[in-house]
Amino acid sequence: MRGADIRRPGALRPRGASAPGDDGSDDARGVRPDVPGDGGRTLRPGDARLDGVVPPAGVPDQPARPVSSGGQRAPGTGGADGGTVRPAGRVEPALGPRFDQPVPNQGYAWWYVDALSDDGRHGITLIAFIGSVFSPYYAWARRRGRGDPLHHCAVNAVLYGHGRKRWALTERGWGSARQGESWLTIGPSSLAWDGDALTVRIDEVTAPFPSRLRGIVRLLPAGLGDRSFALDAEGRHLWSPVAPCARVEVALEHPSLRWSGPGYFDTNAGSSPLEDAFGRWDWSRAPLRRGAAVLYDVTRRDGSTLSVALHADPSGQVRDLEPPPKQALPRTRWGVDRATRADIAEHKATVLRTLEDAPFYARSIVSSRVLGEAVTAMHESLALDRFRAGWVQALLPFRMPRRLR
Repeated sequence: MRGADIRRPGALRPRGASAPGDDGSDDARGVRPDVPGDGGRTLRPGDARLDGVVPPAGVPDQPARPVSSGGQRAPGTGGADGGTVRPAGRVEPALGPRFDQPVPNQGYAWWYVDALSDDGRHGITLIAFIGSVFSPYYAWARRRGRGDPLHHCAVNAVLYGHGRKRWALTERGWGSARQGESWLTIGPSSLAWDGDALTVRIDEVTAPFPSRLRGIVRLLPAGLGDRSFALDAEGRHLWSPVAPCARVEVALEHPSLRWSGPGYFDTNAGSSPLEDAFGRWDWSRAPLRRGAAVLYDVTRRDGSTLSVALHADPSGQVRDLEPPPKQALPRTRWGVDRATRADIAEHKATVLRTLEDAPFYARSIVSSRVLGEAVTAMHESLALDRFRAGWVQALLPFRMPRRLR
């Protein structure tokens, strides 16, 4: 924005009675309905919402079915150094996403989209979770040995620009998620893949100040990736850059807004909690004159590290790069460390704007230089030691209300 808006970039870059088997302590009935000091309501008991789930147009209505929640791991094993590169299909098949993959107890799967408008004034991020990895409710259930991911599903939709940020992340319980090979519904929102484009239908309510966030986002990949990467040594946590280069079209009803711009699509999946495997990570993706660069730095619980550096061409094919040198970025106001990788040059990596500043997470727009090009990157930093802290998890319900349907 110029001034108050995001700076011009290219593309941008986690019922009353309890159901059987759950201890009932991970719902939101005990959370105060008002946010102290600002009057915003995070839980809306009378909210008129779609209580059922409607599959995307053209998809026959199918009965809800449980996803296998046995003790299976994400398929495959990793080398001892954790650097194994895996063919897509272990988690995501080549040439597009798959939404009916099994998610084991205490595990997760998420699908992530981001984009900025061509004029740089607007941005959006969308994440659909089965097993909401940053949910305090899911964390509390996992500590009790339960943690059915289908009882902790959510769509995180965030709109930047247009006067103010709009944030929606409502967690939902059993029966809220339905899956097909090419589609996923969570509550009233849905994702559908038709072989050429991803269509996301958003129907959410923002928090802590309630307002409607509703409309359609379409992502049209320039090409599709065919590789997945193990982030841990055991191969339990896999990352797949599905469409590193794409166009995104945003058509919202509430607020009334239309724009288009370059975007990005990836997915992560794992068979155990993120905080058990990792201490922190930094991730970024930046548009290039031809394609995009994607950088991933992970610190594991055992102290080992993994650095992945990729160049994705417009066809979606990716090749490995030697990771550029590491550069520190300023800490956030919450004290979260940030770092990126960039060419050594007079163009020092700098934070242009911090979009999200949470106690354990930051999303930023970063100016940098990669492969000899000056770039504007979407960047995120995640501090999982901080996420584990009790005081942090006590704060999260104010931004993450929970509905049992």
